[in-house]
Amino acid sequence: MCQGVLVPQHQITDEQFHDATLIWKYHRLGHQPRPCSAAIRLGSHDLGVATAAADLYRAGLYPVVVFSGGNSPTTRARFPRGEAVHYREHALGLGVPDEAILVEPKAANTGQNITPSRKLLTEASVAVDFLLLISKPYMERRSCATCRKLWPEVDVVCASGPLELDDYINSIGDEELVVDMLFGDLQRVIEYPKLGFAVEQDVPGDVHDAYERLLRAGFDSSLIGT
Repeated sequence: MCQGVLVPQHQITDEQFHDATLIWKYHRLGHQPRPCSAAIRLGSHDLGVATAAADLYRAGLYPVVVFSGGNSPTTRARFPRGEAVHYREHALGLGVPDEAILVEPKAANTGQNITPSRKLLTEASVAVDFLLLISKPYMERRSCATCRKLWPEVDVVCASGPLELDDYINSIGDEELVVDMLFGDLQRVIEYPKLGFAVEQDVPGDVHDAYERLLRAGFDSSLIGT
């Protein structure tokens, strides 16, 4: 989850949108969905993640899901009772049965999504060898890298809503918010391994160049420490 409150300041140029698209495609891992022992749905401002979780449950890809997430500055107003609680209610409305849902209501970052959820699954006697991580599209790479650091014993499959960047922006309704946040996630992919939060990921040269251009342009409201 990002830190700080995002305040729109830019009109996105065609060149900046091209850079954002490069970063968007880098974040998405293209994993082939397959049946898993359990799923973790990572908290965020995007209710579409809960919709994706429900779709994947109905497709028979997992028997039990942990909805994980408390609040952050970007979600407190929208989900006052916590991300996991609101996401659970949304999934119930889409046909996921209550007995298939566990709730972790306190996580404030991705590491806290993973470790307490692992504990909940253990307490529920769910043996996990293949784990499905369900997140925002631009969070796939970072969530996978975090899980591989904190839970290396499992094979991780990542999934998100099947949207291109244009469609995702339309679903959120705020172009700059999306660009700021996918840019902030790239910074975390680069920096978090140095802090011991995630395994290191290779960043191609064109993606790193796009990162530098957006940084110089001032798309920095979701960066670490802002």
